[in-house]
Amino acid sequence: MKNEVVEVNIKGVMPTSNGCAVFLGNGEKTFVIYVDSGIGTAISMTINHVKKERPLTHDLIGNIFLGLGVELKRVIINDVRDGTFYARIILEMNNEIGSKIVEIDARPSDSIVLALQQEKSIYVAQEVFDNMEDMTEILERILKQQNEEKDD
Repeated sequence: MKNEVVEVNIKGVMPTSNGCAVFLGNGEKTFVIYVDSGIGTAISMTINHVKKERPLTHDLIGNIFLGLGVELKRVIINDVRDGTFYARIILEMNNEIGSKIVEIDARPSDSIVLALQQEKSIYVAQEVFDNMEDMTEILERILKQQNEEKDD
């Protein structure tokens, strides 16, 4: 079925020479999306609950959602083509007229930050998930190495 999705979580954010590697996965598999360093920092700040003096771009978007009575329901990484990932943000707006669901095309990196800030689920299309290389062992090796370096 084309609409099947798998829920994933952020398993790690690591700096790279060109930005950051964001490891996403569940108990079955971990895969990586490469993002620019600014987005990697935003993801890390959100995960670590870093207090900011002024709202950053993703905070602004969240504040706009709040002001307009829009709720982010979930994000879905729905496609990957030539190494580029694509995502959809699912929003719901309720007002005196009724309820409206809106689906917006977005970069997965921005979608991830918004989902983390709004404490909403991140999903990956089953087909995308199935076709990604499992990076679980690599992530575990990196985390183990980082822990050993902390202990020294």
